[in-house]
Amino acid sequence: MSAEAVDPEVIELAARVFDLARTGATAELAAYVDAGVPPNLTNDKGDTLLLLAAYHDHPETVGALLDRGADHSRVNDRGQTALAAAVFRRSVDSVERLLAAGADPDGGGRSARATAEFFELSEMSALLGRSR
Repeated sequence: MSAEAVDPEVIELAARVFDLARTGATAELAAYVDAGVPPNLTNDKGDTLLLLAAYHDHPETVGALLDRGADHSRVNDRGQTALAAAVFRRSVDSVERLLAAGADPDGGGRSARATAEFFELSEMSALLGRSR
């Protein structure tokens, strides 16, 4: 389906929902998901709402999306997972929530463990090490 065939209001809604994930507007985003927005909605780069919330360090939003069925194992077009994004941002709370939900530290093309090692994030490596 071409972009021209998609209703402009749908495109506008999708952009708004992605912005809510980026800004950590948890209650509003959760309301949209509860009303039918897919929790695994992806943008043109393959980023999910969960990955964006993790990357922008919004652990409450991460938790709300996980509670609504967001798939923590999804990878974006660069092979990154929400867990790798949370590790990169050094978000202990998001990492803990994702690990508790079953996220794999070795998942994705650029895994969370590899991200921690590459950027020498010893605290994150230790946190991920506890999940073995």
